[in-house]
Amino acid sequence: MSTSGSPPPTGRLGTRHILFLIVAAAAPLSAMVGTVPLAFAFGDGPGVPAAFLFAGVTLLCFSVGYAVSARRTGGSGGFYASVADGLGRPPAVAAGYVALLSYNCATIGLAGALGYFTHLVLAAHGLTVPWEWCAAVGLVLTAVLGYREIALSARVLALLMLGEIGVLAALDIAILARHGVHALPTASFSPHIAAGHGSGVSLMFAFVSFIGFESAALYGKEAKDPRRSVPRATYAAVVLIAGFYALTSWLAVGAVGGDRVREVAGKQMGDLFFVLGDDFLGKAGSTGLQILLCTSLFAATLALHSAANRYAQVLAEDGLLPGALAAEHRRHRSPHRASLAQSALTALVVAAFAAAGLDPYADLTTSMLGLGTLGIVALQALAALSVLGLRLRGGGGHWWRTAVAPLLGFAGLAASVWLVVGNFDMLTGSPSRVIAALPWLLPLVALGGLAYATRLRAAHPLRYRQLGTRHLDSPAPAPAPALTGDRHA
Repeated sequence: MSTSGSPPPTGRLGTRHILFLIVAAAAPLSAMVGTVPLAFAFGDGPGVPAAFLFAGVTLLCFSVGYAVSARRTGGSGGFYASVADGLGRPPAVAAGYVALLSYNCATIGLAGALGYFTHLVLAAHGLTVPWEWCAAVGLVLTAVLGYREIALSARVLALLMLGEIGVLAALDIAILARHGVHALPTASFSPHIAAGHGSGVSLMFAFVSFIGFESAALYGKEAKDPRRSVPRATYAAVVLIAGFYALTSWLAVGAVGGDRVREVAGKQMGDLFFVLGDDFLGKAGSTGLQILLCTSLFAATLALHSAANRYAQVLAEDGLLPGALAAEHRRHRSPHRASLAQSALTALVVAAFAAAGLDPYADLTTSMLGLGTLGIVALQALAALSVLGLRLRGGGGHWWRTAVAPLLGFAGLAASVWLVVGNFDMLTGSPSRVIAALPWLLPLVALGGLAYATRLRAAHPLRYRQLGTRHLDSPAPAPAPALTGDRHA
C-alpha cells in the first residue's frame, strides 16, 4: 500500500505509453538513416521493403507466443521471466545475464552515436562542440529521466517519437505527391528481386532494425493492466514499425529508382535520406531531419537505458546481482539505484573510449551496438523457444499461440542470428579481429549464468527455487511448496 502522498506502485502506464517506450527504442529515424542505405547497398537493393515486411510477419508470430508468456509472468521480467517459465531456471539465469550485457552494450553504443551525430550536425551549422560533450549532455539527461518515474520518460519519448515519425511521414507524402503511383514500384515485391542476390543481408538489417520492440515485457509492474497492455503494445509496435519501415523504404526506392538505388545508396550511404530530404522537403526539411536524427538517438538511448536498468532490478530481486540494485524510489517508484549504476557504467565506457582517442562511431558505436543487437536477437529466438518448451512441459494453450506461431518466430529469428553472426563485420563496419571476436562474449556470459545457476541449486536450493518465479500467473511445472507465499512478493 502506498501512502496518500505517494503515487501508487502500479497503474501509471497504459498501452500507448508502453508503445512509445518500445517504438522509441527501435529509433525509426535512426534506422532509416543508418540501416536502410546499408541494406540497399549490400543487400538486394529494391527488394529491401519486402525484407521489412517478412521480418515484421516473423516478429508478429514471435509476439503471439511472447504474449502468452507475458500474461503468465504478469508482463514483467522480460526474457528472464519468459525463459524461466518455459525452459527452466538455469537457462533463465543465462538469459538474464545476456540480456543485461546486451541492453547495456546497445545503450553504450547509442550514447556514442548520439555524441558523434550531434557533433556533426552542430558542425554543419557552424558550431564546434566535441563529441564527448555532446554525449555527456545526452547521458546527463538520460540519467535524470531514468531516475524519475517512467511516466515522465514515456511523455518525453512520445514527443520525440512523434517528431521523428512526423518528418519521415512528411518525406513520404512529398515523394508521393511528386511521383504518384510510380513512387511505389511493384518490382520491390516481385519474387526474383525480393528473394534474389543479397536478400539474406537485407533480412539481417531488417531484423536488427526492430531491436527494442520486445521490451514491453519489462514494464508490467508499472502498467495499468499488464496482462492486456503489454501484449497489445507489443503487437502494435511490430505492426507500426514494420509498416512504417516497409513504406518509407519502398518510397525511397521509388524516389531514387529501382535500377539505381543500390548504386546511389553505396555512394551516399548515411547521407541518402538527407539528400532526399533536401530534394523533396527543401533545406529546412533536411535540417529538420538532421536535428530529429539526434533526438531519435537520444530517445533510443533513454528507452534502452530504461530497459537495461529494469533487467538489473529484476535480477537483483532474485539475488543474481547486488540487492541494492533492486531498490525502488519511494516517490518515483523507479529502479533509481539500478538507473544510477547503469548511467555510471555507460559514462565510464564512453569516457574510456574518448581517453583512448578512439572514434566514437567506427569504434564505440559499431562494436557495442553490434554486440548488443546480436544478443537481443538471440534472446528473442530463445524466448520463442521457451513458449514451445512451456507447451511440451504441459502448459497447454491454443495450438496457434503456443506451437505454430512461436515455431515460425523461432525459425525466422534463428536464421537472423545466423545471418548476423556470419555478417558481423558488415554490421559493425569494422575489419578488426578484436571486434570480430566480440560475439564470443555472449556464449561465455551464458555459460557463466548456467554455471552459477548450477552452483545455486547445490548450495542454496531455496534461493534457486525462487529464481524467475515471482510474477508467475500459474506455477512452473513441479514447483517447490516453499514458493507459495513468495510468488507475488
